[in-house]
Amino acid sequence: MKRWLIENGIFAELSMERQTFEGWMSIEGGYIAASGEGEAPPEIRDAAEEIVNGKGLLFLPGLINTHGHAAMSLLRGLADDLVLQDWLENHMWPMEAKFTGDDVYWGTSLAAAEMILSGTTTFVDMYDHMDKVAEVASQAGLRATLTRGVIGLCPPDVQTAKLNDAIQFAKEWQGAADGRIQVMMSPHAPYTCPPDYIERIVAAAHELDLPLHTHMSETAAEVALNVKQYGARPVEHLDKLGFFSRPSLVAHAVHLNDEEIALLAERRVAVSHNPVSNLKLASGVARVPDLLRAGVTVSLGTDSAASNNNLDLFEEIRLAALLHKGVSGDPTAVPAAEALRMGTLYGARSIGLGDAIGSLRPGFKADITAVSIDKPHFFPRTDYISHLVYAASGADVAHVWVDGRQILRGRELLTLDVGRIRYEAQRCFERLRG
Repeated sequence: MKRWLIENGIFAELSMERQTFEGWMSIEGGYIAASGEGEAPPEIRDAAEEIVNGKGLLFLPGLINTHGHAAMSLLRGLADDLVLQDWLENHMWPMEAKFTGDDVYWGTSLAAAEMILSGTTTFVDMYDHMDKVAEVASQAGLRATLTRGVIGLCPPDVQTAKLNDAIQFAKEWQGAADGRIQVMMSPHAPYTCPPDYIERIVAAAHELDLPLHTHMSETAAEVALNVKQYGARPVEHLDKLGFFSRPSLVAHAVHLNDEEIALLAERRVAVSHNPVSNLKLASGVARVPDLLRAGVTVSLGTDSAASNNNLDLFEEIRLAALLHKGVSGDPTAVPAAEALRMGTLYGARSIGLGDAIGSLRPGFKADITAVSIDKPHFFPRTDYISHLVYAASGADVAHVWVDGRQILRGRELLTLDVGRIRYEAQRCFERLRG
């Protein structure tokens, strides 16, 4: 891989030592090799095979979306303004039952294009036909943590077939695409998977040495059902089943009590906070400030474009900073820098990549998003972190690199044919609707 240099740029490093600096950054072998303020040393500039002029650009770590269902972009706008169970059982699941591998491929391609254009470089995805999702991630040049989500409300032989499919997917794709693809095991949720089935999935995760991912405590009704069925709230229930014996990432975690927060912290369970989806489905507001104070790693996810209805992680970052101020009455509840870390460094930590991505420090992977700041809403030049959180949006993204390879240049997708993707996604939706 070539050696290249960014100069004249503003960088949001997001390390404890410095938040932002103006200067240069060199990339070699897909990693950030060195950086500094002012002008690059002559020997670094002379060794560069390509030089990127960063004037008018703010560089930040590529955004990390820690929970989603990419193929559901085909269902965007199909059923809005409904409670979760009605939305799932009467609208989403009947349509998803018609999905083919072709639908998943093009739905995921649509999501990948949207994510790259809005600055996301890594995404977590739970769905079916996951080989198609992995193909898209590989082709798009994205980094991805993928899991074949399994719903256990089916006969035992079907449960076994689904679990075997998840295991086979893990064996085939773990570490693929030059290491950009990682795999998790994933029971869909405690309310869709019987206890013994969850235990079998946990056992498989131990055997394969993989993390676990699930939906948990998204609604008050879900928590009440768990208590009625199993005599325990979801956190205690999953703990008893050994779920947290593996590195774990839970999506939503909206309805938690103090004891559950303490247990999640003790078990080192990470939480994917999905503020837009949770608000749209009226699921509630997660206790994010309390989770952060307890030492829980809290990252950000969009959930699907069917419940969001976009995949712009800048929107989640901004809302994470604003929402918890509003509900707590405390303007310091989630400061801007903390919200930005939730969308970058904490996302990396939640998927076991905290020492590889999520910061622009030397030694980290060159997963970089560049935002154009020569726009009115980035003036005056005051606090760049504040501008990224409270003023920026995905529409400001100009360039994206993953592993040091550019996949977006001047808002032109370099790895995906967006015209064809739009056509094929509409074709798939027309078939599903018919």
